[in-house]
Amino acid sequence: MKTVKIVGVPEHFNLPWHLCIENGEFEAENIDLQWKDIPEGTGKMCQMLRDGEADMAVILTEGIIKDIVAGNPSKIVQIYVQSPLIWGIHVAAKSDFHAVKDLENKKVAISRLGSGSQLMAYVNAHEQGWETDNLEFEIINTINGAVEALTNGTADYFMWERFMTKPLVDKGIFRRVGDCPTPWPSFVITVRDEFLKKNPKIVEKVLEIINKTTVDFAEIPEIDKTLADLFNQKVEDIQEWLKLTQWSQKNVTEKAFVKIQNQLFDLGIIEKKSTFVETVKAL
Repeated sequence: MKTVKIVGVPEHFNLPWHLCIENGEFEAENIDLQWKDIPEGTGKMCQMLRDGEADMAVILTEGIIKDIVAGNPSKIVQIYVQSPLIWGIHVAAKSDFHAVKDLENKKVAISRLGSGSQLMAYVNAHEQGWETDNLEFEIINTINGAVEALTNGTADYFMWERFMTKPLVDKGIFRRVGDCPTPWPSFVITVRDEFLKKNPKIVEKVLEIINKTTVDFAEIPEIDKTLADLFNQKVEDIQEWLKLTQWSQKNVTEKAFVKIQNQLFDLGIIEKKSTFVETVKAL
């Protein structure tokens, strides 16, 4: 059995991996796929790839491109979710902020530096015409940390995937004042260079197995109810999410990569550019 250590966020996007593990699909190919949930998100997963704690990651596109440019020895091997990630912009339910424009020069709660919650704050500020140099951050690690920071006022707003945060809105803990979709595909599958070099066939097989599940994921009987139960969501919210989510079984093209990287550069998220060959590996 070949052990593969893979990491991802504990969100609905990653249920296909758990289904494949439960169904013994990796095991049948002699692969011991060890999944680990990382609630801290992209910044933490980038660190795990760098440290060799993870072989593969299902990770936010903008976060991993930024980290590869900064020297993370990993490659993107496939787009996992082609559709944009819809980031909700949240404030404490009792706060005096009622529109996105009220949040200019206010403090943003982020899971950690280099995380999607930080990078999307730049995207949103750019879209609002704000001065991005004025952005101030409060590191809160997880969504529970965000609840604490917004409630006690150590941060003013928090950007996180809209559907995963909706139960907190429904409970009256957060109020959503706006949305900010990513201008690029939301998730990619990334592999540490050293692991990829030694195990290209294993990585290929892992992708083949997951792709068979994602291609028909929305058609799985009662998948909406399964997801709603697992993630404490309303069935109608999950149904909307399923309609909006477009899975991918293909890799990033050079043209798409150049476009995404140019956007990241223009937003000031990256200060220099990487090449396609240094970032993406076709299998």
